[in-house]
Amino acid sequence: MNATTQAKTQAPAQVSDAAAPLLEIRGVVKRFSLSGDFLEQLKFKRGRIVREQKHVHAINGVDLDIQRGEALCVVGESGCGKSTVARTVMGLLHPSAGEVHYDGQRIDDLSHKALMPYRRRMQMIFQNPYASLNPRMTIQQTLEEPIRLHHPDWTPQRIKQQVADVMASVGIAADWGGRYGHEFSGGQRQRIAIARALAVDPEFIVADEPISALDVSIQAQVLNLLMEAQQQRNLTYLFITHDLAVVEHFGTRVAVMYLGRVCEIAPTATLFARPRHPYTQALMSAIPRLEDDRPQHIRLEGEVPTPVDLPSGCVFHGRCPHVNDRCRREIPSLIATDDGGQVACHAVEEGRID
Repeated sequence: MNATTQAKTQAPAQVSDAAAPLLEIRGVVKRFSLSGDFLEQLKFKRGRIVREQKHVHAINGVDLDIQRGEALCVVGESGCGKSTVARTVMGLLHPSAGEVHYDGQRIDDLSHKALMPYRRRMQMIFQNPYASLNPRMTIQQTLEEPIRLHHPDWTPQRIKQQVADVMASVGIAADWGGRYGHEFSGGQRQRIAIARALAVDPEFIVADEPISALDVSIQAQVLNLLMEAQQQRNLTYLFITHDLAVVEHFGTRVAVMYLGRVCEIAPTATLFARPRHPYTQALMSAIPRLEDDRPQHIRLEGEVPTPVDLPSGCVFHGRCPHVNDRCRREIPSLIATDDGGQVACHAVEEGRID
């Protein structure tokens, strides 16, 4: 039994098409240098000193919109850039190029002081709750810290009441407050991490694989908690995962990434019923289904290219069964589909595949 069969059946939040996006990501690129500092980049070749620079191209021109009240799930295999997108949105990483806009305001170029009002409105839940909890602080201190930072004018009584309210809302017993992070199980720590994110009443939460390190039964509890918080507080989620069963249950829309680029974006039901991109089709075919006694998995040929040396044209062309010369030369852009999604594929654009 998986987490989604144990989780409660709740309809995703309805989003108005006319509403402006809460978060806009425009052409974001993030590169990590492999060459060290300036002196380490200098090489002696053929009697000359040359400067060599190598980079890991983690994300390569990502465009995403997230509407208020929705849960946008970002999926893809390990190393595709999902977590890098999340950390760039939150300002933990600075983009090499592109822009991030929150509620109409560009935030990727703001100073630390100017970014503080957005820190309260945007919170993050990390994959490993033990690593994100300070081992020297009690749970009470951990939950009070962000409130004191963002509301320095609040009285101690008001802070303690806010902590008590948020602990109750996520199912944390009051006597947990005097204990430390190492005294709890993984699921309990993740509840504490969720409580910390909710303590300052945010409107947008980035959840970076928040259930991947938990047991299946605990995954269902955490998923239910996140969904209840969304309904009660009108939260907007950017949810990073590679568990497609969770995506089908939790997400309003899904963005599929491959090697730092977005391949396809679609409403969840549409993507699972009719995936358009060849990579998305391969992902969907890998989902085990009880009613399918003769599964027809799509077997991708070739190896995943290295993000240090990206292929020309479409990054998926080396493994795509529908590749042609245009795919090898030209990077595809996201185009609108007739079912309300977007896909970056020359074969779909040219009508070579449905």
